[in-house]
Amino acid sequence: KTLADLRSRRWFAAGGMRAFAHRQRMQQQGVRREDVMQRPCIAVVNTWSELSPCHAHLRERAEAVKRGVLMAGGFPFELPALSLGEVMVKPTTMLYRNFLAMEVEELLRSHPVDGVVLLAGCDKTTPGTVMGAISMGLPTIFCAAGPMLNDRYLKAGEPERTVGAGTHTRMFWDEMQAGRVSDAEWVALEQHMTRSPGTCNTMGTASTMTSLVEALGLALPGSTAIPAMDAAHTRMATTCGERIVQMVWEDLKPADILTRGAFMNAAAVQMALGGSTNAAVHIIAMARR
Repeated sequence: KTLADLRSRRWFAAGGMRAFAHRQRMQQQGVRREDVMQRPCIAVVNTWSELSPCHAHLRERAEAVKRGVLMAGGFPFELPALSLGEVMVKPTTMLYRNFLAMEVEELLRSHPVDGVVLLAGCDKTTPGTVMGAISMGLPTIFCAAGPMLNDRYLKAGEPERTVGAGTHTRMFWDEMQAGRVSDAEWVALEQHMTRSPGTCNTMGTASTMTSLVEALGLALPGSTAIPAMDAAHTRMATTCGERIVQMVWEDLKPADILTRGAFMNAAAVQMALGGSTNAAVHIIAMARR
């Protein structure tokens, strides 16, 4: 693509009063005229929320993404989207997956953007954001929230073991019901098993779906396994920002990547990982988009 081909120029470079008003309103925010006239505009769709512990760090990661966009010659705009924190939303986030997909699609369709970085990771946020981006058809890269950190659990007379969220929560609950974990131990476990922001550090739906999106070709190779609190995660977010600008110039859209072979590859990865059975529902939904 050339500068003249960019979708955002329909807002900012056309003649008439409307384009004047769009440029005027950008300058109202302190954005220079040339920032939106001479660069691709990149949406950073952020599912951050204070009631989504998996995404508690995504405000900071959005800044890293925007830094990468700017360094690559683009101009970023952060757009908030529905945050489906699996551990807080009742009765189930599955009620809202398609709502998130609709929101992402319409956010992108209605705004002057040429490409998008999706910041998500908790169970339904991954397929939801991806489904919306597929339907819109802009160049898209997925920046996974990343898994939380593990902790260590030491009980007298037993070897120290690594513990995390999800599977271990249920395991220790069963142990407490059987009288093998005291009330005091249960409180201590509650405080330490989930010791950082990030998605569940088991092969539940969150890690399964981010792995599959990487297998589909929508995320940087190796990016979805980086822990949320690892310094490499911030660096990866910056690289996502750089890459999306290149993808805009290449006009590389989801439809160019998501072949039947890509989805078969994702299914093979799902079986190899022994991932969440929810993947069967989400793979089909993404493929239909």
